[in-house]
Amino acid sequence: APPEPAPGPEPPAGGGEAAEHRALVLTGFGGYEKVKVQARRGGGPRPGELSVRVRACGLNFADLMARQGLYDRLPPPPICPGMECAGTVRAVGDDVRDRQVGDKVMVLARSGLWQEVVNVPASQTFLMPEGMSFEEAAALLVNYITAYMILFDFGNLRPNQSVLIHMAAGGVGTAAIQLCKTVENVTIFGTASASKHDYLKESGVTHPIDYRTMDYAEEVRKISPKGTSGGGLLQLSCLSSKCKETSNYFQFPLGVDIVLDPLGGSDTSKAFNLLKPMGKVITYGVANLLTGQKKNLMAMAKTWWNQFSINALQLLHHNKAVCGYHLGYMDEEHELVGGVVAKLINLYTQGKIKPKIDSVWPFDQVADAMRQMQEKKNVGKVILVPEAPKEETKKEEN
Repeated sequence: APPEPAPGPEPPAGGGEAAEHRALVLTGFGGYEKVKVQARRGGGPRPGELSVRVRACGLNFADLMARQGLYDRLPPPPICPGMECAGTVRAVGDDVRDRQVGDKVMVLARSGLWQEVVNVPASQTFLMPEGMSFEEAAALLVNYITAYMILFDFGNLRPNQSVLIHMAAGGVGTAAIQLCKTVENVTIFGTASASKHDYLKESGVTHPIDYRTMDYAEEVRKISPKGTSGGGLLQLSCLSSKCKETSNYFQFPLGVDIVLDPLGGSDTSKAFNLLKPMGKVITYGVANLLTGQKKNLMAMAKTWWNQFSINALQLLHHNKAVCGYHLGYMDEEHELVGGVVAKLINLYTQGKIKPKIDSVWPFDQVADAMRQMQEKKNVGKVILVPEAPKEETKKEEN
C-alpha cells in the first residue's frame, strides 16, 4: 500500500523548524464533532513525492462512513481523512521528473488529504487541464473515475441501452449522468427526492423517480419496455433448498441494462431483479448503513441480513452479471487509473463533462459540510477549502 500521504515529521531539506499547517483530523469514531481542525507539522517531500499546497478537497460518502468506523481502508484514529484534493506544487522530491513547482495538480489517495499542505507520491497526482478550477479538480477524481469504470469497464454501456442511477443528484450520480450523455440514446432512470427532479431532467435524466414516496423498482417496470424474452418472465431451475428461498428474486418483467448500486442490502436484490438478459448490476457502496450521525447496529444487521446472495450455478441461468467496484482497492493500479483519468480530462476539455459543485465549506465548517451530504441535501459535489491566508495565496499565484 502507498504511504499515508500526511506530511512526514522530518524537517525541510534546508534544516530549521518544520512549518505548521492546519489539518482536519478524525479524533475518534462517531458524530460530526469527531472531525476537528488541528495544527500539524510537516517537512519537505521524500524521494518520489511532491509537496502540494491544497486549495480544495472533495467530500465523499466513504468519508462519512469512515467517521462512523464503517470504512475498512483506514488506520485507526487519530487520522487525517480525505481521498482527493487539488492544489499547487510547492516542492518536488528527488527522482520526480514530470512535475515542477507551480504545477496545478489533482491528487488521489487512500486518506490524508484534508490538510493545507500534503506530501504525496507523484504517481498519485494528475495535472489539471487548462481552465479547470481547484473546486472542479477536487470534484473530479473519485466520483468520475468510479462512474466511468462502472459504466464503461464493467457496464459496457452502449447506444440505446437503459441505466438506473441511484442517488442520482449526488457526486457519482451527477458524474454518471454526464457520462451516459456521451453515448447515443441512453435512457436514464434516476432516483432522488422530488425537490431535485427539475435539476435531474435538465441534466439529462429521462425518468426521475422519488424513492421516498414510491417503489422505484415498480416505477422502472411500469416505464421500461418489457422485451420479448418469454413474456418477460424468467424461470429458475432449482437445485437446492437455498435456491427455493431466492427464487422469488427472479420472477419479474424485464427492466434495464445496467444498475449502479451504491445502496447495498435488499436494494442489490431489487437491482438484480430489474436487469434484462445480459444486464449488469455494479455494487459500489453500502449507503444503507448510514441512518444517522453515529453507527447504527440495527441498520448494519438489517443490511447484512438482506445482502444479496447468489451462487455461480444459479447465476448461470440468468444471463446477468453481478460486479463489485471499490476505488479504495485500486491504489496499486496506477496505469489503469491513469488511463481513466486521461480519458476524463479529454472529455472535460471537449466540454462533455463538468463537475457540478453543490457547495464549498471552509475547514472550520466541516460538520455542516458532512451534514449537507449525509442528509442528502446536496445536488452535486460538496467541497472543503482550507482558506489559507490571503497573502500566501497571492504570492503563490504571482
